[in-house]
Amino acid sequence: MYLILEGVDTSGKSTQLELLRTIYPNACFTKEPGGTDLGLKIREMILHQGVKNHKAELFLFLADRAEHYMNVVQQHNMVISDRGFISGIAYALANHKDYDLEFLTHLNSFALDDKMPDFVVLLETNERLIKERLGQKSQDMIEKRGIEYLLRVQELMKEVLKKLEINHIIIDASCEIDEIHEKIKGFIA
Repeated sequence: MYLILEGVDTSGKSTQLELLRTIYPNACFTKEPGGTDLGLKIREMILHQGVKNHKAELFLFLADRAEHYMNVVQQHNMVISDRGFISGIAYALANHKDYDLEFLTHLNSFALDDKMPDFVVLLETNERLIKERLGQKSQDMIEKRGIEYLLRVQELMKEVLKKLEINHIIIDASCEIDEIHEKIKGFIA
């Protein structure tokens, strides 16, 4: 099983990943970017140092994705990932108006050796939750782009899932933590 848990920052992915660890203790839990040594370096560059060129940022994410797929996803029977190519495409679309979904899908498919996840869970948040949760933490370079930007990325994630016809579920992130967890379990069962 290859499951990607998607959502913009503060949507509750980390909480749900911890709950999934309790029921899938033998699964490989990973994240994009950052699931490999290269990914950790790329994550630091993008989230904390900042990359001013959107094309460079796109290719850094793709490099991480290719490395991650080969060295993590392909090496395990059950992989649960904090983010993946859905958010990668959505962030790229939000950053550069000249990109299109077909172009980005082709690049990501190349990085993933044409393999798609079995399941994608998107935790859908709202402006109130983002404001509340961002106020409780220090912000990385992407979060500093603003709430409107994060909401735009979220809408693009939904569009990508719909257009690519990937097996997915969208769950309201404002629901109770246990309710969200039950919905995820029911979806992947």
